[in-house]
Amino acid sequence: MPAVDFLAVPRHNGGVLGLTTLLARRALPALGLALLLAGALWGVPARAQSFQSAAPQVVLLDYDTGAVLFDSAGDVLVSPASLAKLMTAEVVFREISAGRLKLEDEFVTSENAWRRGGAPSGGSSMFLTPNSRAKISDLLQGLIIASGNDAAIVLAEGISGNEANFARLMNERAAQIGLKRSTFRNSNGWSDPEQRVTMREMAQLASHLIRTYPDLYRIFGQKEMLWNRVKQQNRNPLLTMDFGADGLKTGFLEESGYSLVGSAVQGGQRLIVAMSGMKNARDRQIEAKKIIDWGFRSFEVKTILNAGVHVGAAKVFGGVSGSVGLVTRANVRLPVPRGAPERMSAKIVYKGPLIAPVKAGDEVATLQVFRNATRVMDAPLLTEGAVEAGSLKDRATDAATELGRSLIRDGFSRLTKKKDPSQ
Repeated sequence: MPAVDFLAVPRHNGGVLGLTTLLARRALPALGLALLLAGALWGVPARAQSFQSAAPQVVLLDYDTGAVLFDSAGDVLVSPASLAKLMTAEVVFREISAGRLKLEDEFVTSENAWRRGGAPSGGSSMFLTPNSRAKISDLLQGLIIASGNDAAIVLAEGISGNEANFARLMNERAAQIGLKRSTFRNSNGWSDPEQRVTMREMAQLASHLIRTYPDLYRIFGQKEMLWNRVKQQNRNPLLTMDFGADGLKTGFLEESGYSLVGSAVQGGQRLIVAMSGMKNARDRQIEAKKIIDWGFRSFEVKTILNAGVHVGAAKVFGGVSGSVGLVTRANVRLPVPRGAPERMSAKIVYKGPLIAPVKAGDEVATLQVFRNATRVMDAPLLTEGAVEAGSLKDRATDAATELGRSLIRDGFSRLTKKKDPSQ
């Protein structure tokens, strides 16, 4: 039976939870969750899993569950190179989805776009010519299949007037879809000291594109395009390999090496890999396929918690009750290694205590599940019931209790703070 620990308690300044041992606090809810997790994973055959990747930064993501199957420096900020075009595509897809653009609409190629991104630039291009008109559908193929810098600039200028305005739109959209650390400064991925992403967030962006824009996502799987009598092959090498690949994008800059975000589907399961820092294109191709093959071969998806299961409680301030139960919103499914019992752990994260009144069914917390030291997935938690506001006496008592706890925490923090040895 795999060992399962549960660790969690809210930090009262509203930040991420601190960790508390199972027996110290919330023992009964914690034990219940531990047993649920353990029971769900009972019977997994015993065969140790180990994997190492040659990629300096890499994340392997299970699409359906959002679980991280492998992570090596996935939160390190690196230059995205042409992976930035994934964010450009997202902005364009969004404009089309919202009805502000149509695939038949046309944009004009400015001299700026031609000189800086077209044939004269010497970089990847769809070979647009100055003052020519191109449909959005063709520009998207140029952006995604040919990795055309000219296509990226034309789209940016057509939507926002210039690259700077478009970059602001890219960052707004990135924040809206949950990319908290990535920053974009141009539409095509050219080197900029402020343009940085993480491979974890690139994998999340790929997942978002696939889920939100299934019809437009198909462009990523096209193996070639024809424009201005020039045929170009898709720069994604995974599409030439027979293992279910259907997207997404490659990139290269001297400062960040060869990068790739790829997706493949086998037996109804989709995996997404995001990697950066490879030394050459061949190594990038081999390593990407190796890690995806390993993911399909090594994991199976199991339901570890059903929807509506009570997993713990959140503290409530100023209510008729001092806490409210937390339940899973949906089935919590997790890819687990085939034949490898592991130490699983989980913690509940919320900004607390909650302030009464609290409604039933509100999403107020997250269940974070860890495989060893790696955070593999988050699952939303809902309030199990309502908590009405308490009387004035109840609120005063809670306020006094909270003040006392705050003083104790502050005092303990000062006592345990290490002094500077030079003093």
